[in-house]
Amino acid sequence: MAILLLDDTLQIEVHYEQEDGDLRDNVCLRIREDCPDEERLFRAEETNVYLTARQARELANALLNAAEHSLQQGMD
Repeated sequence: MAILLLDDTLQIEVHYEQEDGDLRDNVCLRIREDCPDEERLFRAEETNVYLTARQARELANALLNAAEHSLQQGMD
């Protein structure tokens, strides 16, 4: 499943990397950008960040906590 951000120019995917199942950092956070070079946040069109299960949970919890605070402020 892809999440589109920034007017659909930034695509984020998260998945378990089956081929790297024997490695600790087997959760892949894939970021793709479809925009002109001067508008890029990253150098490459695609960037992969590999996380451990614990890091992925920490990131997910941080996002959920921030979203909860935003919703409590009525900012959705």
